Amino acid sequence: MTSPLRTDRLLMRRWTGTDREPFAALNADPQVMEHFPAPLSRAESDALIDRIEARFDESGFGLWALEVAATGEFIGFAGLSVARFQAHFTPAVEIGWRLARSAWGHGYATEAALRALGYAFDDAHIDEVVSFTSVLNVRSQAVMRRIGMSRDPSGDFEHPLVPEGHRLRRHVLYRITAVRWKDVRP
Repeated sequence: MTSPLRTDRLLMRRWTGTDREPFAALNADPQVMEHFPAPLSRAESDALIDRIEARFDESGFGLWALEVAATGEFIGFAGLSVARFQAHFTPAVEIGWRLARSAWGHGYATEAALRALGYAFDDAHIDEVVSFTSVLNVRSQAVMRRIGMSRDPSGDFEHPLVPEGHRLRRHVLYRITAVRWKDVRP
């Protein structure tokens, strides 16, 4: 079992049954899911939690459920996953996040992502972490820059899991290495 991670304001932990309802609401929110092909149904959301938990068991890390430490409020996820599709940069460990709208604008994504990078490089001894998103998702790209990642324009790609012709198919690629992390870590 992976131990919870902590930041000044957040608890990053494994998923529980009580996370399913608020996670389904988050995944059904069209604004939260603006940069994904479609919102998720309750069944799809629950299946995602099941896959996340299975990946913790496989690799020892994953997408941690995020909880505001002071209140216990579930606000989404942040963490690490292994990219499960074929691209010129895979296999790769990806960092990602998804937060409820009520949690936007508080710096939680950046705070959790920095802690996840610390885990990746200091605990899991991963050499490089990538992140990618639609070229339209400027908010996530801003988080990538705030956590010390650099865009690799030569790495931009057509996401194979997004339908051809879809407005979100073109993705940007960001990277950070363990060596670079030593220079930028908080």
